[in-house]
Amino acid sequence: MDRHIVFGTGQVGHPLVETLVAAGHDVVAVNREGSGSFAGAQVVGGDATDPDFAARVCRGASAVYFCLNAPNYERWDEEFPPLQRGVLAGAAAAGARLVVLDNLYSYGRTGGRPLVETMPARPTSSKSATRAAMTQELLDAHRRGVVEVAIGRASDYFGPGATRSALGETVFGPALRGKTAQVMGDPRQLHSWSYTPDVAAALAVLGTAPGATGEVWHLPVAEARTIRATVEAVYAAAGTRPRLMAAGAWTLRGLGLFQPAMREYLHTLYQFSEPWVVDDAKFRSAFGLSATPLDEAIATTLAWYRDRATVPAH
Repeated sequence: MDRHIVFGTGQVGHPLVETLVAAGHDVVAVNREGSGSFAGAQVVGGDATDPDFAARVCRGASAVYFCLNAPNYERWDEEFPPLQRGVLAGAAAAGARLVVLDNLYSYGRTGGRPLVETMPARPTSSKSATRAAMTQELLDAHRRGVVEVAIGRASDYFGPGATRSALGETVFGPALRGKTAQVMGDPRQLHSWSYTPDVAAALAVLGTAPGATGEVWHLPVAEARTIRATVEAVYAAAGTRPRLMAAGAWTLRGLGLFQPAMREYLHTLYQFSEPWVVDDAKFRSAFGLSATPLDEAIATTLAWYRDRATVPAH
Protein backbone atom coordinates (compact mmCIF):
# COMPACT_ATOMS: atom_id res chain seq x y z
CA MET A 1 0.00 0.00 0.00
CA ASP A 2 1.47 3.36 -1.08
CA ARG A 3 1.73 6.15 1.47
CA HIS A 4 0.34 9.51 0.37
CA ILE A 5 0.71 12.73 2.40
CA VAL A 6 -1.72 15.62 1.82
CA PHE A 7 -0.70 19.01 3.20
CA GLY A 8 -3.85 21.10 3.50
CA THR A 9 -7.35 19.82 4.20
CA GLY A 10 -9.42 22.71 2.85
CA GLN A 11 -11.50 23.13 -0.28
CA VAL A 12 -9.35 20.76 -2.39
CA GLY A 13 -7.30 18.92 0.21
CA HIS A 14 -10.41 17.52 1.86
CA PRO A 15 -11.80 15.80 -1.27
CA LEU A 16 -8.28 14.74 -2.23
CA VAL A 17 -7.85 12.86 1.06
CA GLU A 18 -11.19 11.12 0.44
CA THR A 19 -10.21 10.27 -3.14
CA LEU A 20 -6.88 8.75 -2.09
CA VAL A 21 -8.47 6.74 0.74
CA ALA A 22 -11.09 5.41 -1.68
CA ALA A 23 -8.26 4.30 -3.99
CA GLY A 24 -6.81 2.18 -1.17
CA HIS A 25 -3.79 4.27 -0.26
CA ASP A 26 -2.34 4.83 3.20
CA VAL A 27 -3.16 8.53 3.66
CA VAL A 28 -1.95 11.15 6.13
CA ALA A 29 -3.78 14.50 6.18
CA VAL A 30 -1.74 17.43 7.50
CA ASN A 31 -3.04 20.79 8.68
CA ARG A 32 -1.94 23.43 11.15
CA GLU A 33 -3.99 22.27 14.12
CA GLY A 34 -4.33 18.55 13.45
CA SER A 35 -8.08 19.13 13.30
CA GLY A 36 -10.79 17.31 11.42
CA SER A 37 -11.69 13.70 10.93
CA PHE A 38 -11.26 11.73 7.73
CA ALA A 39 -12.43 8.14 7.59
CA GLY A 40 -9.51 5.88 6.78
CA ALA A 41 -6.85 8.62 7.09
CA GLN A 42 -4.54 9.75 9.86
CA VAL A 43 -4.62 13.48 10.72
CA VAL A 44 -1.44 15.26 11.86
CA GLY A 45 -0.99 18.87 12.95
CA GLY A 46 2.11 21.01 12.63
CA ASP A 47 3.98 23.83 10.94
CA ALA A 48 4.62 23.02 7.29
CA THR A 49 7.22 25.78 7.04
CA ASP A 50 9.45 23.67 9.31
CA PRO A 51 11.47 21.33 7.05
CA ASP A 52 12.18 18.96 9.95
CA PHE A 53 8.46 18.57 10.70
CA ALA A 54 7.71 18.08 6.99
CA ALA A 55 10.45 15.46 6.70
CA ARG A 56 9.10 13.51 9.68
CA VAL A 57 5.56 13.53 8.30
CA CYS A 58 6.68 12.56 4.79
CA ARG A 59 8.88 9.64 5.87
CA GLY A 60 8.02 6.58 3.78
CA ALA A 61 5.77 8.49 1.37
CA SER A 62 5.57 7.77 -2.33
CA ALA A 63 3.60 10.96 -3.08
CA VAL A 64 3.22 14.29 -1.30
CA TYR A 65 0.52 16.84 -2.19
CA PHE A 66 0.80 20.57 -1.55
CA CYS A 67 -2.73 21.97 -1.12
CA LEU A 68 -1.97 24.59 1.51
CA ASN A 69 -2.70 28.30 1.34
CA ALA A 70 -1.38 31.25 3.29
CA PRO A 71 -3.34 31.99 6.48
CA ASN A 72 -3.75 35.69 5.57
CA TYR A 73 -4.50 36.64 1.97
CA GLU A 74 -3.30 40.20 2.51
CA ARG A 75 0.12 38.77 3.52
CA TRP A 76 0.06 36.02 0.90
CA ASP A 77 3.34 37.13 -0.69
CA GLU A 78 5.34 36.60 2.49
CA GLU A 79 3.45 33.66 4.04
CA PHE A 80 2.93 31.38 1.04
CA PRO A 81 6.46 30.63 -0.29
CA PRO A 82 7.79 29.29 3.06
CA LEU A 83 4.94 26.76 3.14
CA GLN A 84 5.90 25.41 -0.27
CA ARG A 85 9.59 25.31 0.58
CA GLY A 86 8.93 23.34 3.76
CA VAL A 87 6.80 20.75 1.97
CA LEU A 88 9.27 20.52 -0.91
CA ALA A 89 12.02 19.76 1.61
CA GLY A 90 9.86 17.07 3.21
CA ALA A 91 9.11 15.39 -0.12
CA ALA A 92 12.75 15.56 -1.16
CA ALA A 93 13.86 13.96 2.11
CA ALA A 94 11.44 11.09 1.51
CA GLY A 95 12.32 10.69 -2.17
CA ALA A 96 8.60 11.17 -2.88
CA ARG A 97 6.85 12.71 -5.86
CA LEU A 98 5.60 16.23 -5.06
CA VAL A 99 2.24 17.22 -6.56
CA VAL A 100 1.48 20.92 -6.26
CA LEU A 101 -1.92 22.54 -6.60
CA ASP A 102 -1.37 25.78 -8.52
CA ASN A 103 -3.65 28.55 -9.77
CA LEU A 104 -3.64 30.71 -12.90
CA TYR A 105 -2.26 33.94 -11.44
CA SER A 106 1.12 33.81 -13.16
CA TYR A 107 -0.29 34.06 -16.70
CA GLY A 108 -1.50 37.61 -16.16
CA ARG A 109 -3.74 39.11 -18.81
CA THR A 110 -4.28 36.91 -21.86
CA GLY A 111 -6.20 39.36 -24.03
CA GLY A 112 -9.05 36.88 -24.15
CA ARG A 113 -6.93 34.05 -25.60
CA PRO A 114 -7.55 30.54 -24.23
CA LEU A 115 -5.12 29.62 -21.47
CA VAL A 116 -2.64 26.91 -22.43
CA GLU A 117 0.31 25.55 -20.47
CA THR A 118 2.86 26.95 -22.95
CA MET A 119 1.90 30.55 -22.19
CA PRO A 120 4.77 32.46 -20.57
CA ALA A 121 4.41 33.95 -17.12
CA ARG A 122 3.42 37.63 -17.32
CA PRO A 123 2.58 38.59 -13.73
CA THR A 124 0.52 41.74 -13.22
CA SER A 125 0.62 42.00 -9.42
CA SER A 126 2.81 41.11 -6.47
CA LYS A 127 0.70 38.00 -5.81
CA SER A 128 0.95 36.77 -9.38
CA ALA A 129 4.71 37.45 -9.38
CA THR A 130 4.99 35.43 -6.17
CA ARG A 131 3.08 32.54 -7.72
CA ALA A 132 5.23 32.63 -10.86
CA ALA A 133 8.40 32.58 -8.75
CA MET A 134 7.10 29.65 -6.69
CA THR A 135 6.37 27.68 -9.86
CA GLN A 136 9.85 28.40 -11.17
CA GLU A 137 11.36 27.18 -7.88
CA LEU A 138 9.49 23.90 -8.28
CA LEU A 139 10.56 23.35 -11.87
CA ASP A 140 14.16 24.26 -11.02
CA ALA A 141 14.13 21.73 -8.15
CA HIS A 142 12.84 19.08 -10.55
CA ARG A 143 15.50 19.86 -13.16
CA ARG A 144 18.24 19.67 -10.52
CA GLY A 145 16.99 16.26 -9.40
CA VAL A 146 16.08 17.49 -5.91
CA VAL A 147 12.54 16.13 -6.15
CA GLU A 148 10.13 14.93 -8.84
CA VAL A 149 7.44 17.58 -9.28
CA ALA A 150 4.06 17.64 -11.03
CA ILE A 151 2.08 20.90 -11.07
CA GLY A 152 -1.70 20.96 -11.52
CA ARG A 153 -3.35 24.31 -12.27
CA ALA A 154 -7.01 24.95 -11.51
CA SER A 155 -9.32 27.86 -12.19
CA ASP A 156 -11.78 29.37 -9.69
CA TYR A 157 -13.28 26.67 -7.50
CA PHE A 158 -16.80 25.57 -6.87
CA GLY A 159 -18.10 22.39 -5.31
CA PRO A 160 -19.25 20.92 -1.99
CA GLY A 161 -17.42 22.72 0.78
CA ALA A 162 -15.89 25.34 -1.51
CA THR A 163 -17.51 28.38 0.05
CA ARG A 164 -14.63 30.86 -0.32
CA SER A 165 -14.78 31.32 -4.06
CA ALA A 166 -16.14 33.61 -6.74
CA LEU A 167 -18.66 30.82 -7.38
CA GLY A 168 -19.19 29.95 -3.73
CA GLU A 169 -21.47 31.09 -0.95
CA THR A 170 -22.13 34.48 -2.58
CA VAL A 171 -23.88 32.65 -5.44
CA PHE A 172 -25.22 29.31 -4.18
CA GLY A 173 -26.51 30.68 -0.88
CA PRO A 174 -28.48 33.56 -2.45
CA ALA A 175 -29.80 31.22 -5.17
CA LEU A 176 -31.36 28.96 -2.55
CA ARG A 177 -32.94 31.95 -0.79
CA GLY A 178 -34.06 33.73 -3.94
CA LYS A 179 -31.73 36.64 -3.16
CA THR A 180 -29.16 38.46 -5.30
CA ALA A 181 -25.93 36.72 -6.22
CA GLN A 182 -22.68 38.69 -6.10
CA VAL A 183 -19.93 38.19 -8.67
CA MET A 184 -17.00 40.20 -10.00
CA GLY A 185 -16.30 41.70 -13.39
CA ASP A 186 -18.40 41.49 -16.55
CA PRO A 187 -21.10 38.76 -16.44
CA ARG A 188 -21.10 38.60 -20.26
CA GLN A 189 -17.60 37.08 -20.36
CA LEU A 190 -16.85 33.39 -20.75
CA HIS A 191 -15.27 31.82 -17.68
CA SER A 192 -13.91 28.37 -16.84
CA TRP A 193 -14.63 27.00 -13.36
CA SER A 194 -12.91 24.10 -11.58
CA TYR A 195 -15.13 21.60 -9.74
CA THR A 196 -13.28 20.56 -6.59
CA PRO A 197 -13.98 16.79 -6.85
CA ASP A 198 -12.52 16.94 -10.38
CA VAL A 199 -9.47 18.83 -9.11
CA ALA A 200 -8.94 16.21 -6.40
CA ALA A 201 -9.28 13.32 -8.85
CA ALA A 202 -6.81 14.92 -11.23
CA LEU A 203 -4.23 15.59 -8.51
CA ALA A 204 -4.48 11.94 -7.48
CA VAL A 205 -3.67 10.99 -11.08
CA LEU A 206 -0.63 13.28 -11.06
CA GLY A 207 0.51 11.56 -7.88
CA THR A 208 0.74 8.14 -9.51
CA ALA A 209 0.71 8.31 -13.31
CA PRO A 210 3.85 7.74 -15.38
CA GLY A 211 4.96 10.75 -17.40
CA ALA A 212 3.33 13.31 -15.10
CA THR A 213 6.41 14.90 -13.55
CA GLY A 214 8.39 17.90 -14.72
CA GLU A 215 5.25 19.35 -16.26
CA VAL A 216 2.55 21.95 -15.69
CA TRP A 217 -0.96 20.59 -16.28
CA HIS A 218 -4.28 22.36 -16.57
CA LEU A 219 -6.67 20.20 -14.58
CA PRO A 220 -9.98 19.21 -16.21
CA VAL A 221 -12.67 21.88 -16.57
CA ALA A 222 -16.16 21.68 -18.04
CA GLU A 223 -17.19 23.81 -20.99
CA ALA A 224 -16.87 27.54 -20.41
CA ARG A 225 -20.07 29.56 -20.19
CA THR A 226 -20.59 33.22 -19.54
CA ILE A 227 -20.57 34.15 -15.87
CA ARG A 228 -24.22 35.14 -16.20
CA ALA A 229 -25.19 31.83 -17.81
CA THR A 230 -23.42 29.90 -15.05
CA VAL A 231 -25.18 31.87 -12.32
CA GLU A 232 -28.51 31.42 -14.11
CA ALA A 233 -27.90 27.64 -14.17
CA VAL A 234 -27.42 27.70 -10.39
CA TYR A 235 -30.71 29.57 -9.92
CA ALA A 236 -32.50 27.23 -12.33
CA ALA A 237 -31.31 24.24 -10.31
CA ALA A 238 -32.48 25.99 -7.13
CA GLY A 239 -35.87 26.79 -8.64
CA THR A 240 -35.54 30.53 -8.03
CA ARG A 241 -35.47 33.60 -10.27
CA PRO A 242 -31.94 34.73 -11.20
CA ARG A 243 -30.70 37.94 -9.61
CA LEU A 244 -27.16 39.14 -10.16
CA MET A 245 -24.97 42.01 -9.00
CA ALA A 246 -21.52 42.35 -10.55
CA ALA A 247 -18.79 44.24 -8.69
CA GLY A 248 -16.29 46.21 -10.71
CA ALA A 249 -13.19 48.07 -9.59
CA TRP A 250 -15.05 50.98 -8.01
CA THR A 251 -17.31 48.66 -6.03
CA LEU A 252 -14.40 46.57 -4.76
CA ARG A 253 -12.53 49.70 -3.70
CA GLY A 254 -15.61 51.02 -1.94
CA LEU A 255 -16.19 47.75 -0.11
CA GLY A 256 -12.53 47.75 0.79
CA LEU A 257 -13.05 50.82 2.94
CA PHE A 258 -15.04 48.64 5.34
CA GLN A 259 -13.66 45.21 4.46
CA PRO A 260 -9.96 45.65 3.57
CA ALA A 261 -9.76 42.08 2.26
CA MET A 262 -12.05 43.04 -0.63
CA ARG A 263 -9.34 45.30 -2.08
CA GLU A 264 -7.12 42.24 -2.43
CA TYR A 265 -9.38 40.89 -5.17
CA LEU A 266 -8.68 43.83 -7.45
CA HIS A 267 -5.55 42.07 -8.72
CA THR A 268 -7.66 39.25 -10.24
CA LEU A 269 -10.50 41.40 -11.55
CA TYR A 270 -9.18 41.09 -15.12
CA GLN A 271 -9.91 37.35 -15.00
CA PHE A 272 -13.61 38.19 -14.76
CA SER A 273 -13.58 41.20 -17.09
CA GLU A 274 -12.37 39.41 -20.23
CA PRO A 275 -12.80 35.84 -21.52
CA TRP A 276 -11.04 33.42 -19.13
CA VAL A 277 -11.15 30.03 -20.84
CA VAL A 278 -8.87 27.23 -19.72
CA ASP A 279 -7.67 24.64 -22.25
CA ASP A 280 -7.36 21.23 -20.54
CA ALA A 281 -6.72 19.21 -23.72
CA LYS A 282 -3.19 18.24 -22.65
CA PHE A 283 -4.40 16.55 -19.44
CA ARG A 284 -7.37 14.85 -21.12
CA SER A 285 -5.20 13.51 -23.90
CA ALA A 286 -2.50 12.22 -21.55
CA PHE A 287 -4.66 10.65 -18.87
CA GLY A 288 -8.16 10.23 -20.33
CA LEU A 289 -9.85 12.07 -17.46
CA SER A 290 -12.50 14.69 -18.23
CA ALA A 291 -14.44 17.12 -16.07
CA THR A 292 -17.89 16.45 -14.63
CA PRO A 293 -20.56 18.08 -16.84
CA LEU A 294 -21.21 21.57 -15.50
CA ASP A 295 -24.93 21.14 -14.80
CA GLU A 296 -24.30 17.91 -12.91
CA ALA A 297 -21.56 19.56 -10.85
CA ILE A 298 -23.84 22.52 -10.08
CA ALA A 299 -26.65 20.20 -8.95
CA THR A 300 -24.32 18.31 -6.59
CA THR A 301 -22.91 21.53 -5.18
CA LEU A 302 -26.35 23.02 -4.67
CA ALA A 303 -27.46 19.89 -2.82
CA TRP A 304 -24.53 20.35 -0.43
CA TYR A 305 -25.51 23.96 0.23
CA ARG A 306 -29.14 22.95 0.75
CA ASP A 307 -28.15 20.24 3.26
CA ARG A 308 -25.85 22.70 5.02
CA ALA A 309 -28.66 25.23 5.34
CA THR A 310 -30.98 22.68 6.96
CA VAL A 311 -28.49 21.44 9.57
CA PRO A 312 -29.61 22.89 12.94
CA ALA A 313 -27.16 25.14 14.76
CA HIS A 314 -25.68 23.73 17.98
